[in-house]
Amino acid sequence: MGLLSYVASFLPGVPWNLWGSVDSFLQGLVGACAVSVLYNFMKVHLYIRCLNDPERQKKATQLSSSPRLSDLLHLLLLTFIYSLLGPRVGALVVLEFSLRAVSMILSLQKGTQSSQLFLLCQFSLGCGITCSLDYLHEGAPHRTWNLLLAVGLSGLIVWQTRRMCRHVGVMYELHSSKRYCGVCLSLLACWHAIPAQLCRALKVAFLVSDLAAVAVINRDFLSTAEAVRFWTPLTICYTLLVIYMQEEQHQNPTEQMAFQTVFVRMGGLLILMMTVGRWADILHIFISLVGELWCLVHAGAMLDICREEVR
Repeated sequence: MGLLSYVASFLPGVPWNLWGSVDSFLQGLVGACAVSVLYNFMKVHLYIRCLNDPERQKKATQLSSSPRLSDLLHLLLLTFIYSLLGPRVGALVVLEFSLRAVSMILSLQKGTQSSQLFLLCQFSLGCGITCSLDYLHEGAPHRTWNLLLAVGLSGLIVWQTRRMCRHVGVMYELHSSKRYCGVCLSLLACWHAIPAQLCRALKVAFLVSDLAAVAVINRDFLSTAEAVRFWTPLTICYTLLVIYMQEEQHQNPTEQMAFQTVFVRMGGLLILMMTVGRWADILHIFISLVGELWCLVHAGAMLDICREEVR
């Protein structure tokens, strides 16, 4: 405590805007770590699934050959995007995806579609984490220290899952056949349960994120009338988007359709923000568009595998 007090004695000399930027960066880093963890688990699951299918073993080789630099760039770029993204637009992205996910789960059968949904929720998951951290740490006296602790824990989890990915990509085929590696034997027995475990974790994450998102949006309103003027067109916009998504679900999924869906969703939010939002919100919509597109591009190989299974 004495060391923390000594370090804290220097904080008042630092501009508060700088500390706000540091907090935003730390929140963005935690959100990016959450996306990376989800990505790594799905990569392991799809790799083992393809390895067990003789017709798709080439896909497994493609997944295992991704360079480390690509994953590091993915983490850094998402951190930068989440740091710039305002909590208001992040909250809107979370709510929109939650409604879309519920619609997809109710209208689609269980199976490979759920694997694709895990990959489509990457950017929204990061938005939900950053939005939740912003709400939960609002007014906290030791906000920066708490976020540093969260970054440390998140970084440790990312490091462990990344190690697992590299180990599985290089040694799983040998170790699972020889049966002398604890990690590979555990995955051999329960790799098919990874989506179910991820589903439970994501349900909790998005439940907390949705509650935080509603609170973050409502804190900007001074009266009930202002809230009604915002939530009414927002509800209409989200309803139309959900109807549009349901129509597209009846078609065969393609890469072009995935990108088209992103543009339609972000275009709807852009029109909404131009009507009832602020200029900063419009800028953040374009930042969100970049993040969504990047997540789709980075997970392109895994999305292709999911689409082939749907067909």
